[in-house]
Amino acid sequence: MEHTPIEKISVFDICDACEMNRKSFYYHFRDKYDLVNWICDVEFFRAAGFDAVSDPWEYLRKLCGYLYENRSFYSRAFKIKGQNSFCEHFREMLTPIVSALISHDGAADVSMFRLDFYLDAFCGAFERWMRVKDCGAPESFCDDLASCFN
Repeated sequence: MEHTPIEKISVFDICDACEMNRKSFYYHFRDKYDLVNWICDVEFFRAAGFDAVSDPWEYLRKLCGYLYENRSFYSRAFKIKGQNSFCEHFREMLTPIVSALISHDGAADVSMFRLDFYLDAFCGAFERWMRVKDCGAPESFCDDLASCFN
């Protein structure tokens, strides 16, 4: 994805570069978009799992730092739209974090409208932040997100 848009990368290209056969690829992944999602899962979401972090803002700060360090990859990943896209996957991964941020007094029930509203805002903000070539520092971006709650 560094030199070629994902739309122009085939599973054959991936298999050829990794010296693996297509059968092995499809044993592990549904398609090339699933591979992109898996990379994020393995590198961030599983490594710094939400269960291990008690504070959602601490989790978001780690996420912002990770995305910033890997912005070359993720600026391209956020461009992927449609079914099984990174944006869709990212939204799913943010759901428990955003839910924890917007629940008041530890209430477990958050309306779907409210949750969708905040998820749209967070995902849009992350996507826009990654799209800007000289995006601001992750600490600044996370502070800007937090300021929306004050």
